Amino acid sequence: MILVLVEVSPAGEAVETSREAITFARDLAAAGGGVPIDAVLVGTPDDALVGVLAAHGVRRIHALTGAAYDSFSGAAWAAGVEQVRAGAGSVVVMASGTPRGNEVLAHLGARAAVPMAANVVSFGGLSPFTVTRQVVGGAALEEMQLSQRPALFTVAGHAVEARPADTHGAGELVVETPEVPDADLVARVVSTDEPEPDLSGTLKSAKVVVGAGRGAGSAEGFDDLLELADLLDASLGVSRVVTSLGWRPHHEQVGQTGSRISPDLYIPCGISGAIQHWAGCSSAKAILAINTDPDAPMVTKATHAVIGDLHEVIPAVNAEIRRRRG
Repeated sequence: MILVLVEVSPAGEAVETSREAITFARDLAAAGGGVPIDAVLVGTPDDALVGVLAAHGVRRIHALTGAAYDSFSGAAWAAGVEQVRAGAGSVVVMASGTPRGNEVLAHLGARAAVPMAANVVSFGGLSPFTVTRQVVGGAALEEMQLSQRPALFTVAGHAVEARPADTHGAGELVVETPEVPDADLVARVVSTDEPEPDLSGTLKSAKVVVGAGRGAGSAEGFDDLLELADLLDASLGVSRVVTSLGWRPHHEQVGQTGSRISPDLYIPCGISGAIQHWAGCSSAKAILAINTDPDAPMVTKATHAVIGDLHEVIPAVNAEIRRRRG
């Protein structure tokens, strides 16, 4: 049996990367002869969430409840997941490759004394069980054998597209209150600050993203880029150097330490394409780079490129869009 840790948003919905992990689990289950898939989550899900998980092929939903789960603790969540795993006889435990997913499965691996593969993008043979995962910020791929049981791994964001199952699962809800030792609650979240409002839109779900790097020149150099984003109904994404210089807020950052995006179109302007940034945008279906350097890594990897100064190219593009729209 495959067990998938599902993260739930404050609105009570399964986050997209968790639905992607379940989709990945279905592909793995089919390759293994159709073994069942269970989900484990914190809190009691409402009927809508149960229905979504059932539609994605989940047989049973294990809901962890109790005071120990009132706030996030990687060790406490791992303790609960391990008790569910042991009771259900899971041979594979998965999560999405988010900070929480990676932390919980790392704790689980330490408890079970087995390795954990982070940021897996695909699987190969089942005997021995092999996976391919992103390393060096997504700049390279590594093949790894998971010969011990349980096999533990997290799925890289957007490695697969979340999709409902052809045949719905039973979606049976089982509420559990596992015992959690005090030692597992030493490190836990004690307070949460609300992030700044994201005025650029939701990067991770945007269909079009306009990117900006050092080539913007200054905090005042974003007017044309913001206009292009508005004309294309796109989100604005920036490189790490832009946020480090204080030109734009951190929630707009794309890259290894920012958001990982998978738009239909990414338009990086004045971005050289360092490994860390590429790790966040390499899943884009098409990339149109605008840069003065024809040898910049982003230009050489792009689907299409315009060699020129963004402060000349973008105003011309904006004017043409406005002209065609009348």
